[in-house]
Amino acid sequence: MTDPRDERWMRLALGLAARGLGRVWPNPAVGCVIVRRDDAGRDRVVGRGWTQRGGRPHAETETLKAAGEAARGATAYVSLEPCAHQGHTGPCAKALIEAGIGRVVATIEDPDPRVSGAGLRMLRDAGVEVESGCLEAAAKDLNEGFLLRVARQRPLVSLKLALSLDGRIAAGDGRSKWLTGDAARNVVHWLRATHDAVLVGSETVLADDPQLTCRLSGLEDRSPIRIVVDRRLRIPIGSRLVDSAGAVPLWIFTGLDAAERAADVLHRVGAEVFRLSAEAMGDRMMAHVLLRLGERGITRLLVEGGSRVAGALLAADLVDRLYLFQAPVMLGSDALPAFDLKGLGAPDQAPRWRPVAERHLGADLLRVYEPSRETGI
Repeated sequence: MTDPRDERWMRLALGLAARGLGRVWPNPAVGCVIVRRDDAGRDRVVGRGWTQRGGRPHAETETLKAAGEAARGATAYVSLEPCAHQGHTGPCAKALIEAGIGRVVATIEDPDPRVSGAGLRMLRDAGVEVESGCLEAAAKDLNEGFLLRVARQRPLVSLKLALSLDGRIAAGDGRSKWLTGDAARNVVHWLRATHDAVLVGSETVLADDPQLTCRLSGLEDRSPIRIVVDRRLRIPIGSRLVDSAGAVPLWIFTGLDAAERAADVLHRVGAEVFRLSAEAMGDRMMAHVLLRLGERGITRLLVEGGSRVAGALLAADLVDRLYLFQAPVMLGSDALPAFDLKGLGAPDQAPRWRPVAERHLGADLLRVYEPSRETGI
């Protein structure tokens, strides 16, 4: 049984790790706490840290710097196995050893083939007491995006939809702005801040001209990469996404036959255009997009746009979390349905989702779901 004091400090390490979500890709978000226990059995935190923007410095490096000589003989709580490979900096396991850490408590092994247990072995071989498995489920939940990218070469996919009581997401002409209230929109901005990238389809761009940035006070620098799936490069050059491409990254996925002139203009304003083969533009297009994003290091993707994009991802079983913001309004049968889904089969064979959270946001209601299937990570 895990010592309750170990769980207490690991919860702090996990909380620190969460500060890096949306900022540390392609690396995992890791937190670290160094604790000294005095002769009376009282714990004292002598250092804390988390992985910094862009994935470095690592959490352990930041925490050891804060602890200084107080790290010698202390316990380090790390929310993921310390790395064992030489990258831009030396291995974190080695840094812990050289600092004289006496005990390391970790959650789960880092599945990166360059680590995968080697960090814990390095610590044990050096005589450091090592325990793993503390708050394992919480650690897996926090870094599910990183784990998926390693195991399946794609990011975690969070699908967000704002819908009416009758299951509609936009008026018949495609307009969907301000369906929900301020509190719900603030949560959406927070979701953007904690994801590496946000994706919409071209129909959403044409209908709403969104910015897809984080505009919460104090978090304006945490806007994700904006991604548009645009088969024919219809995105207007005067759109707000294109206009801000030099300040906030804009990636566009399109086909090989999309107009070269439009692609050149987008390149000149700072957007990056990814061309997909004719084969990749078929029914499995979203799977190909996710693989390309995984190759680029994206670990957490928020999808905000459109019943077609939502339907394609759900039909391909590529959604890991579903955020449904329901507004107390009816839009009618002429409005656009939330999901463009066909052929899911009989009710007893249809995909099942389990509710994991519910929150009232003023007059609106947020429900969070996860697939009933096992993730396999």
